[in-house]
Amino acid sequence: MLSRRSVLGLVAVTLLVACVGSGFETYYDQPIPAEVTQGWRVTDVRVSVPQTLVVSEQKTYLPKADIVWREDPLGDRRAQVATIMRNAVLRGAAGLRGSRAVVIEITMTRFHALTFEAETKLKNAGVHNINFVAQVVDADTGAILAGPAPIKAELPALSGDAMRAARQRGETQKSQITAHVARTIAGWLSIGPDPRSKFSRSGN
Repeated sequence: MLSRRSVLGLVAVTLLVACVGSGFETYYDQPIPAEVTQGWRVTDVRVSVPQTLVVSEQKTYLPKADIVWREDPLGDRRAQVATIMRNAVLRGAAGLRGSRAVVIEITMTRFHALTFEAETKLKNAGVHNINFVAQVVDADTGAILAGPAPIKAELPALSGDAMRAARQRGETQKSQITAHVARTIAGWLSIGPDPRSKFSRSGN
């Protein structure tokens, strides 16, 4: 006979798998024209993670929160998210080698990755929801050169055997999210392929 905890776990998984998301996407309205961005050189990335965003440490499949992050040690999740995003945006903007110094400013609106409970128990389900607003400003004057632009960098999350195999290859949630955000930023800046796409998947 299944224990009460096992039954509740199975119910949670069933409910999550039943919630097929519609509208998950990597999206921004329009890329910044290449003739504009080719004159830029990124000197800094500043990431703001507002205190109004709700953080959850619940050991559940689908915490109701704005920030859900587990791979770093328990601590300041806002600071951890800011570091991940700064590194990802710097990577995505690395191809800019123009003469005008600019700063990319990021304001987070959601950073909802999979909990370990979801990653280990699910199969072909789960979404990393990474949403933010980006703008580019002149590094010297602060003048806004592009944006603010709402950006979604949502991606299917690996789970179950697929994520176990990915971890054996040296991949992590952090590396996968970083790579996808970098691709999204590169597309927005017109220095990489356009990554915009939609998908349906069980998740939130």
